[in-house]
Amino acid sequence: MILQNDDELKKLQKIGTIVADTLVFMMKSVEVGMTTQELDEMGGTFLKKFGAVSAPKLTYNFPGYTCISLNHEIAHGIPSQKKIMAGDLINIDVSAELNGFFADTGGSFSVGIKTPQNERLCSATVEAMYAGINATKSGEKLSAIGKSVEKIARKYKYSIIENLGSHGVGKALHEEPKYISSTFDPKEKRILKKGMVITVEPFLSTGEIYAEESKDGWTLFIKKQHKAAQFEHTIVVTDGEPIILTRPSADAFF
Repeated sequence: MILQNDDELKKLQKIGTIVADTLVFMMKSVEVGMTTQELDEMGGTFLKKFGAVSAPKLTYNFPGYTCISLNHEIAHGIPSQKKIMAGDLINIDVSAELNGFFADTGGSFSVGIKTPQNERLCSATVEAMYAGINATKSGEKLSAIGKSVEKIARKYKYSIIENLGSHGVGKALHEEPKYISSTFDPKEKRILKKGMVITVEPFLSTGEIYAEESKDGWTLFIKKQHKAAQFEHTIVVTDGEPIILTRPSADAFF
């Protein structure tokens, strides 16, 4: 969507804060031995507390309130009876709707045991996300996002999952521009416009470049010998510094 007025901005900021607070709540609630379904139910209850509706459920009839992915299952993981173990690299993606407006956020982190490999990967992915965010400006090409993300990936010698990208959001979970690459595409001619509401969500990996879809029709995974992390904010493009909509109200996760 293209933001039209302050009222729309306030509504986007409200749902943005809710999904961000839900992510922080779920991150703090993770315990070794709980199932991903138990964690998802906690997230669903948190969303309902603020009147928000799970966007994946609303839009795609997704079998969960949030997407929870473990280790080599890197995105769109279905909450299940699978237990979360110490040392797991978990990704939680939270998107929701309130009063006709949508916001989307996500993050990856280690459970219990924080290994140097996981911490470095997550830290680099956060840096890549903010590099992509800071590259957005009215009049710039969409390819500026991928160019900036690539620069950080090269810095840390990580690969990028190339078939997963950012997207438009606002009045629906997925809007135009439908796919924004996290790699530089010299053929990308689309231009960022003032008021455009988009996500910036790179996936960095220890060596994989392609995510495959599981037989369940949802879960995206990579080879078990590799790992990947994702971080995501919903933003508004401006003539200057972008507006980040998905900042938590307190105790920022990233």
